[in-house]
Amino acid sequence: MILGTLKELKTHEYRVGLTPSNVKVYVSRGHRVLVEAGAGLGSGYTDTEYVLAGAQILQDAAEVWATAEMIVKVKEPVGDELKAIRKDQILFTYLHLAADHDLTEALLERGVRAVAYETIETPDRSLPCLTPMSEIAGRLAVQQGAKYLEKAFGGRGILLGGVPGVPRGHVSIIGGGVVGLNACKIATGIGAKVTVLDVDARRLAFLDDLFGSRVDTLYSNDHNIEEILKTSDVIIGAILVHGETAPKLLRREHLRLMRSGSVLVDVAIDQGGLAETSRPTTQNDPTYLEEGVVHYCVTNMPGSVPFTSTVALTSATLKYGLRIADEGLEASVRRYPDLAKGLNLYKGTTVHQGVAKSLGFHFKAFL
Repeated sequence: MILGTLKELKTHEYRVGLTPSNVKVYVSRGHRVLVEAGAGLGSGYTDTEYVLAGAQILQDAAEVWATAEMIVKVKEPVGDELKAIRKDQILFTYLHLAADHDLTEALLERGVRAVAYETIETPDRSLPCLTPMSEIAGRLAVQQGAKYLEKAFGGRGILLGGVPGVPRGHVSIIGGGVVGLNACKIATGIGAKVTVLDVDARRLAFLDDLFGSRVDTLYSNDHNIEEILKTSDVIIGAILVHGETAPKLLRREHLRLMRSGSVLVDVAIDQGGLAETSRPTTQNDPTYLEEGVVHYCVTNMPGSVPFTSTVALTSATLKYGLRIADEGLEASVRRYPDLAKGLNLYKGTTVHQGVAKSLGFHFKAFL
């Protein structure tokens, strides 16, 4: 199979879909790999490294799109990339279609075969290609919350870890999954007061066993959310419904319970966000104010630490990319149930139930 990877066009996205070591593995299996010139520079990989691994460097992204049978990216196609996609081409990347009607419609019109990293799901319901980015986003969420609490960025001027004689800042995390767990690690590590909310009592028990008295656990319901908003300096939105849009747990009236200059870091923004006031932002203009609350809703948070993120991501996606390249998309989807969950769109039809449900599109099972 002919694979291609490109320089990402999303604002301040420095990750790359394939590393030179990935290329070497694909080439050793008899595949051809095309790399747009400069695609890996943001993550620290030179064109020379790709050539030594067996890739062919192409100067024009359009030529990669026109030649490759499978495009391996990091983020969803934007701008001219949407026009470059060919009918029946395999697109292997993060898509988060449930929150993006226009993108889904455009990809359906192009007749692409789209496999989304974030919906590849193992029998135990883990998300192997989303997990590493969730780990990074959870850790970054506390860093960003701490930064935007600073007065110069519109925050209350609170140091999360506090100092002797001064109360610590309060971080509340809505969702105790992978993002929430990693946010807990960083928030407790810097000495903040931490509360985590979840609807799963078993998950709360796990977090209680792991962190003990360093974390307060609460069942996630409207009453408890309202109570923690009154005292929280940073709220981290860390919920995920597999393949679907995030539920709007924070309404505008909820924000009015928060103190002016508090910060909301909505990690769920890729799936639409957990607050009705959340809207996607970029690293160029990452925050805005609503009801006196600083909103940080960057849709590609891990892109700000591209070396770490690229290595973590491609280590997880390589196995699945190889299955597609070695056996073909249809055969590999039929053989591997986890990969089948990743198939979102197929030749003009929506084949992922969560995406179809969220967008109101007709669902047609592939298998």
